[in-house]
Amino acid sequence: MVVAPSSVRVPLSSSAGLVRPRLSYLDQARRLRVPTREEQLRRDPYVYHFWETNDKLLERAWGEWSETQAPALPTLDSSIYHPDLRRAIEEAWKDPSDKEHTVRSLWKEVAPGVYQCQFFDPDKIHQVRAYLDEAAKAGIPTRPPHGIVLNRHGLMIDPRSYGYLAIPQFQEFYRDLIDTYMRPLGRLFFPDYIQNEDDTDSFAFSIAYQAGKDQSIRQHTDASSLTLNINLNLPDGHEEFSGSSLYFVDPETGKKHYVDFAPGVAIMHRGATQHAALPITSGERSNLVLWLFGKQHRYGGLPYAYEMSPEDRWTKPVLDDGTASSAVEKTWSPF
Repeated sequence: MVVAPSSVRVPLSSSAGLVRPRLSYLDQARRLRVPTREEQLRRDPYVYHFWETNDKLLERAWGEWSETQAPALPTLDSSIYHPDLRRAIEEAWKDPSDKEHTVRSLWKEVAPGVYQCQFFDPDKIHQVRAYLDEAAKAGIPTRPPHGIVLNRHGLMIDPRSYGYLAIPQFQEFYRDLIDTYMRPLGRLFFPDYIQNEDDTDSFAFSIAYQAGKDQSIRQHTDASSLTLNINLNLPDGHEEFSGSSLYFVDPETGKKHYVDFAPGVAIMHRGATQHAALPITSGERSNLVLWLFGKQHRYGGLPYAYEMSPEDRWTKPVLDDGTASSAVEKTWSPF
């Protein structure tokens, strides 16, 4: 008895009376009519309908794609993070009260309420980029982020978004980044505004700014309690760019503070902080942008009268039975 491969579905009859296998999820996804840039720019109803209708098909297509392609991709694990940050985070999880100050010492305040740190090891950035670059060549439709502007070479990352990058290995890395690194960082640096009701939900996307194409974004705030923006440019002059600085507005004085990216460097701030990206004048800047917010779109508006204890800051979401929770509900997505 011959067993059909997993990609073969319910047989269909051909005109010749022979049995023809249904297309795999991967082949079905590659044959979809993707919304045009013009349809996306005018936010045509077809665009949202396309991504919502085909969401499960695309998830399954990424699963099939990863069965053959993932073995050739690099492993995404804790070695991606800069060694100083990784060690400090690991120690803080073991003994928050005594060790979280070391995590704080690695971040520099570059504007009021805005912090910068060497987050990824520059020599390991290519491992993260490999997934994004191979995804762009996979032939599976990927949904570009379209908030204030449409970023044509970006990808939606979080499962909360229809059309997200559903490569299982990448999603495992992304979820650990949120739970192990980002959530306790927000609670540590912004204890007056971010506690366990303000960071339950996540959202993420990649962006690419290019001279003459997607160049900048005007001054705005984010629909988040916390924003973490990590540069993914390769080091050692391989992907240099000019321009594309961020500026952050001091809420007290209105003064603009200008901040530049470097490979693997992250900038962290509350979503309520006014900021903008200036035009890129040459080259390309690639970044991974992550948001945290609470249920019912809550994002840390009013200050708390008390702080969480260090032990409570360094916790991960759990279900009612005490087991770890990694499930994402498709309830609301910022865009």
